[in-house]
Amino acid sequence: MTGIATTHVGSLPRSAEVTELIFAAEAGEPADEQRFDEVVGREVSESVARQVAAGITVVSDGEMAKISYATYIKDRITGFDGDSPRRPPADLEDFPGFLGRQAKGGGTPTYRRPRCVAAVRPATLQPLTDDLRRFAAARAAHGDPSGFMNAASPGVIALFQPNDFYADDDAYLEALAEAMRPEYEAIVDAGLVLQLDSPDLGLGRHMMFKDRSDADYLTRISRHVEVLNHALRNVAADRVRMHVCWGNYEGPHHHDVEMRVILPVLLRAKPAGLLFETANPRHNHELEAFVEHRAQIGDDKILIPGVIDSTTNFIEHPRVVANRLRGFVDLVGAERVLGGTDCGFSTFAGFGAVDPDIVYAKLATLAEGAALVA
Repeated sequence: MTGIATTHVGSLPRSAEVTELIFAAEAGEPADEQRFDEVVGREVSESVARQVAAGITVVSDGEMAKISYATYIKDRITGFDGDSPRRPPADLEDFPGFLGRQAKGGGTPTYRRPRCVAAVRPATLQPLTDDLRRFAAARAAHGDPSGFMNAASPGVIALFQPNDFYADDDAYLEALAEAMRPEYEAIVDAGLVLQLDSPDLGLGRHMMFKDRSDADYLTRISRHVEVLNHALRNVAADRVRMHVCWGNYEGPHHHDVEMRVILPVLLRAKPAGLLFETANPRHNHELEAFVEHRAQIGDDKILIPGVIDSTTNFIEHPRVVANRLRGFVDLVGAERVLGGTDCGFSTFAGFGAVDPDIVYAKLATLAEGAALVA
């Protein structure tokens, strides 16, 4: 049985050697650039090989060279320095004992989140060029599978890296969009699918905008989508997908905004592909939102539900995967559904709740389950 295509959100476990090199560079230690390139290149190749062996049809470079999916931009665009205080999400504030346990137990990653302190402009595409070169070599060595590459959306950069320079949020978003546009276009020009990571559209509700009303939140994320669409003006919609989530952490998540509330805004985004959570217990029901808003789902939209949880070491049964996918296939057709994961497995270097070997076992069960969906 052929089944449907499979992919994932992007980040995959980095080895201790890669993590050490990334944090040494973050600390400003003298770098052996040749060693960094060789080590990361080897890790990317091994990761692509394991993705292909697991049966994943649209693979990534695992974001091996990035310290995180949002703060990596400080090395590619100007305007960022210092650090930012951490603001816990609203759900964890309701359970301070659990929040403290997470912090003490290493459940919260520590890394620098620089603030915007000057004008934001493109600085260099060299790190991206290196990523593209290593990924191309890895794919060529392992059967040349289809590939995608992650990039931070303007909204998620603003979510984690506060603005101390621009007059207002709109001016900051617009500057971020123009600064990131060369990266977006370069990824597509390299023949890859561009994935915009946009947790600001979900997670933002109980972090950046936790003190605002739903109406205010919808107004702000509508603006985020408008700015993102403008940044993609030179890119075809079918070469882009967008990932939306409510935070890749184990927690109550009882303040997560409902998908049914934000879906009309998400569907106005230009990217044809939409990745979203349905595997974790708080979002198992999200098919209902898509049924409710079926008339607004354009014929060009590709739905990529997360049917594998990225925060637990349970390996989902293939039939569970298949059952989660079938509702979306029934809704829009098999040619417009890919099997995906709720989020990345290592969104921050050196941090991941799932054992590295179990990650690839979970990807294998994703492929096995997707194969059951005719």
